[in-house]
Amino acid sequence: MTPVPAELQLLGFGCLIVVAQIVLVAQLGDRQYGLRWAAGPRDEPAAPPGVLLGRARRALANLLETFPVFVAAVLAVAVVRRFDTLTLIGAHLYVWSRVAYLGLYLAGVPLLRSLVWNMALLGIVLILWRLA
Repeated sequence: MTPVPAELQLLGFGCLIVVAQIVLVAQLGDRQYGLRWAAGPRDEPAAPPGVLLGRARRALANLLETFPVFVAAVLAVAVVRRFDTLTLIGAHLYVWSRVAYLGLYLAGVPLLRSLVWNMALLGIVLILWRLA
């Protein structure tokens, strides 16, 4: 059996991060609005989200903006078989920056959070660099 490249393993871990953030938002929504609301049709407008739920929703939306680009970059490099140290660093940068970003966003840390977001973006650029 051929070993799975680390970049593809990190892509899988990135998928788990997406799932974890979706579950987090759902759980925080359940906690704020109750299970009856969660199980219902949600026809009535809900009260504005609390601070933590609002931050979790925005962090998830932000992740969903960049994750498809990360997926495309990793898969494109896999197709042309150009994984190397740079793509490995890029994949690690993206994944671990996204983990840190969530924590910083939930804690309400402003400037450092933006720096970490840029590190994740740099990770994508490093991966895409191998396609040039």
